[in-house]
Order: sequence, then C-alpha cells, then structure tokens
Amino acid sequence: MIYYKTVEEIELIRNSSLLVACALAEVAKLIQPGVTSLQLDKIAEEYIRDNGGIPAFKGFNGFPNSLCISPNDQVVHGIPNDKPYEEGDIISVDCGVLKDKFYGDSAYSFAIGEISDEKKKLLSVTKASLYKGIEAAVVGKRLNDIGYEIQTFCESNGFSVVRELVGHGIGRNLHEAPEVANFGKRGSGPKIQEGLVIAIEPMINIGKKNITHGKDGWTIKTSDGKASAHFEHTIAVLKDKTEILSSFEIIESVLKDRNLIIF
Repeated sequence: MIYYKTVEEIELIRNSSLLVACALAEVAKLIQPGVTSLQLDKIAEEYIRDNGGIPAFKGFNGFPNSLCISPNDQVVHGIPNDKPYEEGDIISVDCGVLKDKFYGDSAYSFAIGEISDEKKKLLSVTKASLYKGIEAAVVGKRLNDIGYEIQTFCESNGFSVVRELVGHGIGRNLHEAPEVANFGKRGSGPKIQEGLVIAIEPMINIGKKNITHGKDGWTIKTSDGKASAHFEHTIAVLKDKTEILSSFEIIESVLKDRNLIIF
C-alpha cells in the first residue's frame, strides 16, 4: 500500500534528505587516492549525529556501518573497510538519515583522481539518467514511465541496467511501497499521484546487467567484473511540479572548490 505524504511530512523528509547531502559533502572533502572507506564512514556518521540525525543504515537488517560504499565493480551495499582507494577508482557512496521520525536517502558516485574515459561516460550517463527518470515522475504518468526513461537512455548509450535492485518509497520507513524499477514498459504500473515520495536510484553497468552477491551477505557486484555507477535522489510529487528533496549542489560545490571533476 502506497502512503501519500502531506506537505508537512514532505518538509520533514526534505530536512532529512538535506542532512544526507551535507554528510555526502563532508565525504567529498576527503575524496582522494589513499583515503579509506572506513575514514569516509566515520566522518559521515559524526556529521549526521552532530546535526541531530541518526545514520539510517547502521544496524539496518544488521548492516555494520553508516555508509554503503561500493567501488568499481561493486554495484551497491559495499561494507566500508581499511583498503586505500587508488587513482582511477570510482566509488558509489549511499547514505540514509533518520531525523524527526522521517528518513532521507541519497547516493553519489565519485571519481578518485583521474579516471578512464569509459568510467567518465558511465558516471555522466548514470547521473543524467536519474534526471530523465525524475522528469517522468509527475502526476498522471505511470510508475514504470520512470524506469522506461532511465532504461532507454542508458541502453542507448551502450550501458546496461541492473534488474534486481530498485528504488523505493520513503517516509516514516526507509523502504516503503512502491518499488521503483530502473527499467520498464512505458504506460504501465500504478498511476503517479500527488504526495508520492520516492527514492529513484539508477544502478548502471558498463558491461552486462547481471550481478552476483558477495559472501559477506551484503556486497553486490557485477558478474563480469566491469564497473558500475549509482546516483540517487529522494523526490516528492506535488500537484503541479516535482521537487528534488535531496541535493547534489551541496556536494558539487565542494568538488568545484577542490577542482575535482563533476559529471
């Protein structure tokens, strides 16, 4: 059952989502070769707690950390560790926050130093596909219109779309109905209505769409070992417009100040 949000609830979700963005901006300040995912995890958790939030992922179904950090061929749900990142790596950083009883959720993929042209295109297309999906999330359209736009854009650029992992509703729970696939048939699925709040999160691979599950019970990788990227926004569908409740601008202002690449 889809739970549609009031204006007041949307504002609380916005506050949580902006705290996520600020935590990811703290991560952006440290992005460089030699940094470890455990260092990034620590700084994000401290920032979230210092600003009145609770890391949403820590302890969620037993997940041990505050961030999911997934390098290169890891698609999502990577567990932070003490292995330093190297020049040419890409990492997806997914963060969730609980504040004032409502959740926010967002993810951003970063380049570690100079990366290959193929990885640059992957990050650029994946990020652009997120906004293609958001453009389809308006009153009167169908839920699978979102996935259709993401899928057709990414596949037209030579990439593949992960099928088993999807976006989701969000509110008083981190994961709520409906599931939001990154592929689908145009004009199918539930009709999008005012008050819908969802996290849209394309997970896009350079190679095949197939994935494998790690022995740790969390980490999901591409089956062919090729790189994957992941961007995510929490959005709200209003009567006459759709609003992005999370923010990449906060993250990218840090990257710009550091003269780092923005996709």
